[in-house]
Amino acid sequence: MRRYLAVGLDAYLCLLAVGLLVRSCLHSGGTGRAIALLVVQLIALSFANQVLLTMAVRASAGKLIMGVRVIRLPDAGRPGFRRLVLRWLYGLLWLPLQPWRRLRGPAGAAGPERPSGRPAAEPYEDLAGVRQVRRSDLRSYRAAVQERTD
Repeated sequence: MRRYLAVGLDAYLCLLAVGLLVRSCLHSGGTGRAIALLVVQLIALSFANQVLLTMAVRASAGKLIMGVRVIRLPDAGRPGFRRLVLRWLYGLLWLPLQPWRRLRGPAGAAGPERPSGRPAAEPYEDLAGVRQVRRSDLRSYRAAVQERTD
């Protein structure tokens, strides 16, 4: 539930920021140009939130509010730029098509699939090999690893 609320908060905050920028776009010289500027601003804000902020603090704005962190698998380290960009593109381009895909026909017998055709491994893992975990669980994991190494 936290993940879905975090995604909703991210979408809301991004749309709110773009909504505040609408006024500057309205005087840009035409409806088509204003829409193009809004789309570019929306994509830039989404990239900054999902990739740059996640690189800096391991979470987007919505995930920070909900107490969720993004980690690299299998070592629970900080995900790199390439993985975060891949994850952002996956969320931006492939995920919005899923409701349409599910409405078109029944899911296969094997269950949900990734874009590559392979079955999805776990519900909290995504295409880029990163996972979203609660901040408290990440602290507990680090403490347990520290105790084992001592």
